[in-house]
Amino acid sequence: MVSLPSRTAKSAAAEPAPVNAPLFRRLVESLSEERRSVVLDLGAVRPGTVALLTPFRCRLEIADLAEGLSTLDEEPDRDLRREKAEALLPRARHEPTDIILCWDLLNYLQRPAIATLMECLAARMRPGGFAHVLIVYTGTTMPARPSQFAPLADGRLIETVTSTATRTAPRYSPEDLGKCLRGFRADSAMLLRNGMQEFLFRA
Repeated sequence: MVSLPSRTAKSAAAEPAPVNAPLFRRLVESLSEERRSVVLDLGAVRPGTVALLTPFRCRLEIADLAEGLSTLDEEPDRDLRREKAEALLPRARHEPTDIILCWDLLNYLQRPAIATLMECLAARMRPGGFAHVLIVYTGTTMPARPSQFAPLADGRLIETVTSTATRTAPRYSPEDLGKCLRGFRADSAMLLRNGMQEFLFRA
């Protein structure tokens, strides 16, 4: 996955290639063998993620929101939407979250649903913690379903496209996200070789 066409339906069956993700690597390098961290992964459980975090003092929580995203978009009532968002997330604990891995999931939500979900997540965050986000930036289309991302030991990511169908990409701007991500502020952004914008948002 070194160029935008690798994300299209035409090449979805091709062997995915790793893409350099500097901000994701920065998060991994911030982890410690001495200091405990809580990582909330909003994607499917991936052996690569578990292996990457094993050397560190981490508690990894998995939410796998892909199947539940439509329920957030379809709910017009803000309070009910918040209840549905909370139901999709792991049970809140006293220990705050240090890192949230959103992957490409925000591309598949409309702005009100993004705002509600991120508001729920912000309430779980340790001040100064990070949300990692991948946004379709240069392409006008994207796979119809969220992809799965597997990290390698060096911090690069392999994207597995889960649908050969495509849909229009919302191409959210940093300004769009800034308005939606309540409780977070933009920290860093990088344009990746696969046409996605990589973001870190700080709680």
